[in-house]
Amino acid sequence: MNILLTIILAIALLIALLLLIALFTKNEYNVQREIIIAAPGQKVFDYVKHIRNQDHYNKWVMADPGMKKEFRGTDGQPGFVYAWNGNKKAGEGEQEIKAIEEGKKITTEIRFIRPFPGAAHAIMETTPLPGGRTNVKWSTGSKLKYPMNIMIAIIHKMLSKDMGTSLSTLKTILEK
Repeated sequence: MNILLTIILAIALLIALLLLIALFTKNEYNVQREIIIAAPGQKVFDYVKHIRNQDHYNKWVMADPGMKKEFRGTDGQPGFVYAWNGNKKAGEGEQEIKAIEEGKKITTEIRFIRPFPGAAHAIMETTPLPGGRTNVKWSTGSKLKYPMNIMIAIIHKMLSKDMGTSLSTLKTILEK
């Protein structure tokens, strides 16, 4: 009986400690990754502004090749919505183009339904560089409610890695 009580007390203390740490952990994250692509700025922008092209480079979209997809509106234009419903890894949600600065920036909102409800923003910016190269900057961020904010560091690390992988794939596609 003492061992069981000790185990229960240890688990309760661990949970209390995690909840206390979450009280002092920031509730926002913002992850940004960049890559230089050896292709002209307009070519790169014209590719990334079409959300359907994420099927070819976005690691999260490619997590479930058999996921159900729904498209509403005109891709590459504000108001376009890309909805998905996939396996446990892909989850369910939708991404909407909120604004486009032609040749420069695409702003989207991502609304998650499963595995956890939530919302995030994502921005893709392209900056032409000398020599027909383009800098692509991808940023995403959101807020997490207490006590989920305890996961900020894990989310930041995971997103940073996956965004880097996705940008490398994008580079390979556009440099062909």
